[in-house]
Amino acid sequence: MQAARGTSLSDIETPSGVRRSPRPWTLFAALAAALYVVDQVSKWQAEKHLEGRDDVSVIGDLLQLRLVYNPGAAFSLGTEYTVVLSCVAIVAAVAVVWFSRRLGSTLWAVALGFLLAGVCGNLTDRLLRDPGPLRGHVVDFLMLPNWPIFNVADICINVAAALILVQAFRGVRLDGTRTTDEETDA
Repeated sequence: MQAARGTSLSDIETPSGVRRSPRPWTLFAALAAALYVVDQVSKWQAEKHLEGRDDVSVIGDLLQLRLVYNPGAAFSLGTEYTVVLSCVAIVAAVAVVWFSRRLGSTLWAVALGFLLAGVCGNLTDRLLRDPGPLRGHVVDFLMLPNWPIFNVADICINVAAALILVQAFRGVRLDGTRTTDEETDA
């Protein structure tokens, strides 16, 4: 996107002619990068400190640490579809980046930043960890009572889902505009 003539460099004109600030996209990119780093560092630390250890109590029985390698999706479902899950994650990451070009809302920027970090965090595991590319197992280490073991990327994906639902119920589009009653009735 290029700055329109007669506007400051802080305004961007979209193909639809709507001018908006690049700040939401910058927030999206910075948040995605920061959360991705937090996810990868936490997994590295989990492997370094939890390998071969019994469960580590952080907050009594409420939060414990246990290192596991998950070949499947959430709740270890679909373990035989690891390659498919990897391909879906690649498509999802590309789609998030594609849609991020239209960002004009701070909350959408936060939602998509969380989503990209989560998707890429777990995708990195699937691409780079044993047993091999597209089949790698995801590092999980956070354990709550009566809940599957998870990681920071999983938290990011769930936060993103909640924020996306909030924006959808509020009728706020990616570009920050709102749907009108006439559009929702059609």
